[in-house]
Amino acid sequence: MVRNTARSPTPVWRQVRSRDDSVGRYLEVQLGGLSVVSLYLPSGSSSELRQEAKYRCMDSFERHLLKLRRRRSEYIICGDWNIAHKEIDLKNWRSNRKNSGFLPEERAWMDKVFGEFRYVDAFRVVQPEPEQYTWWSNRGQAWDKNVGWRIDYQVVTPGLADRVVAADIYKDERFSDHAPLIMDYDLEKPTRS
Repeated sequence: MVRNTARSPTPVWRQVRSRDDSVGRYLEVQLGGLSVVSLYLPSGSSSELRQEAKYRCMDSFERHLLKLRRRRSEYIICGDWNIAHKEIDLKNWRSNRKNSGFLPEERAWMDKVFGEFRYVDAFRVVQPEPEQYTWWSNRGQAWDKNVGWRIDYQVVTPGLADRVVAADIYKDERFSDHAPLIMDYDLEKPTRS
């Protein structure tokens, strides 16, 4: 939860999608100098056609991420990115190297987001441990055996990296194949960009 009592939130509807995707994937709320985004990137696991659509959406979103970096606001981009970035982010990484969500091209794109574009994986700022997952297949006993993937993120601009206080994945109850990612930020601390 992000709370800023100094201003009322300003909803911003932005359409960030590829030409063949009619799903609403992006909602931004501005809270003064902080913007919070809810994001849902597509999955490509159902077919090669869906994977190509995912790549087009990633290309479109990449351009948008660059625009955000030029703005004066700090950003928290929350949601299902449908990509496990590193080997630590999924249980069975070796056997999933050719599967959507862990393809070399997808991981290279995340490298660019966290490298060249200078965004920060807020969860990993405070949680370096392995076996921290946010998604489990409904097949088999993936949930019970913690055979999962970390594909849900809170990605922040560099000025918020040192304001990440805590992170947790809520697993006391199961709501769906995803678990809520809970992050705490110290928003009173001055920003550094």
